[in-house]
Amino acid sequence: MGRELQKKKRRAMRQPVRPKTSSKKILNPRGNNVIAQNWDKKETLAQNYRRLGLVARLKAPTGGVEKKLTGKTTTTRATPNDPFAITTIDKAVVSEAKVERDADGNIIRVLGRHGADNPLNDPLVMLDSDDEEDGESGQAGSHGDGRQVNQHGGGDDEEWGGIAEQEAHDGAATDVVRSLIAESHNTAPKKARHTSEREREWLERLVARHGDDTRAMARDAKLNPMQQTAADIAKRIKKMQREA
Repeated sequence: MGRELQKKKRRAMRQPVRPKTSSKKILNPRGNNVIAQNWDKKETLAQNYRRLGLVARLKAPTGGVEKKLTGKTTTTRATPNDPFAITTIDKAVVSEAKVERDADGNIIRVLGRHGADNPLNDPLVMLDSDDEEDGESGQAGSHGDGRQVNQHGGGDDEEWGGIAEQEAHDGAATDVVRSLIAESHNTAPKKARHTSEREREWLERLVARHGDDTRAMARDAKLNPMQQTAADIAKRIKKMQREA
């Protein structure tokens, strides 16, 4: 009877498949004090992070993206399928130069134009010019032993802190981002670990049985069940003796 009932259950229903939720990590977006002080409970996580100048997701968005209600939309005449299309810019490229004219008023030549021409405002042209300037300054400011001199007069160049610090230095980042960068530089001091009472008792038992022979301590299966190495046991004993 019982077996027939189990067969009927197997025919009648399918066992539900429930995903495991124990492996999911609990997120706490307000764990930082700076973010918690500037958090708005009426906004979503993505809206808060966008307002604070942060990114809620490092990868590309998987779903839809919320449209901004306020903001000017710029339309481009070039189609995205055209590889040779030139996108329009918001501001016109304006530059000044001295020109030389003839008696009729026609321009003969342009004087005093320094640097490469960049009528399309291409950022790659600016990077190339910066690399050339860095190379010239590096050759002019090098010592005889090959060391380079930075702009501030020091012997060592300053370490680059990344794109976020460069944007914060240029003024493109928000106040929250600057506070987070400053907080990341002021790391907490390293807390020294002291020998616990149980560890001290364990080391004293090893010393009482084997003396100074750390190799015998490492081979002792009864007093050393966790198989600590001889070097690790010697390090712990020296630390215990310094604290005593």
